Amino acid sequence: MGKLPIALQLYSVKEDAERDLPGVLEKVAKMGYQGVEFAGYYGHSAEQIRQWLDGNGLICCGGHLGLDTRLGDQLAKTVEFQRILGNSFLIVPGLARERTESKAAWLETARVMNGIAAKLRPEGMKTGYHNHHTEFQPMQGELPWDIFFGNTEHDVIMQFDVGNALHGGGHAAPFLKAYPGRALTVHIKEYKADDEAALIGEGDVNWPEIFQLCETTGGTEWYVVEYESNKYPPLDSVDRCLKSLRAMGK
Repeated sequence: MGKLPIALQLYSVKEDAERDLPGVLEKVAKMGYQGVEFAGYYGHSAEQIRQWLDGNGLICCGGHLGLDTRLGDQLAKTVEFQRILGNSFLIVPGLARERTESKAAWLETARVMNGIAAKLRPEGMKTGYHNHHTEFQPMQGELPWDIFFGNTEHDVIMQFDVGNALHGGGHAAPFLKAYPGRALTVHIKEYKADDEAALIGEGDVNWPEIFQLCETTGGTEWYVVEYESNKYPPLDSVDRCLKSLRAMGK
């Protein structure tokens, strides 16, 4: 298969984006990123953002949106906003404690997500979940990640954050194998036990193995860079991360 496109999770440059979203989109495009994933819209309309995206040749490949944006009357508003952006991947970036405090809570959350997935299918959109580190710490004899993805429909996206998972002791490879075709977007984040500021390629992640699995078993459509340290200015950091990926042949 051809090279997968690489996007930037804009949370990586959130302060710059809040000050000057159109300027950030222009800079990100010039770096060579092909898409962006949003984690906030800073008060801008979907129409205005879409104009900036199109003007820079960028694709919206995802959005981090709280679960409540897909519940009740909010769902229709969310779908319309995302349709204008051209986004079909609606990812939950985190959950309230009451939805994750026990196996029963995770099972109920899975039921809710299955219901959302069913409502989004006619819209050509998918819902999904993005991990931190706690999903890989045992709960009642199982991993929360397995409780959740073992009880959700196949089209509930497994947005695997490689660095976050490794921080919690979860190596990506076994999960990419266990849930084939579900890692449609993958967060490319480094992890190094003794250096929280490690850039992509400087840490403990076995990137060749991750890339091989994403591009075969995982069904991955987008690599999404996320970097959250202040080792360098944010825009410099994400530029360095992209250059590192290019040097790896991505």
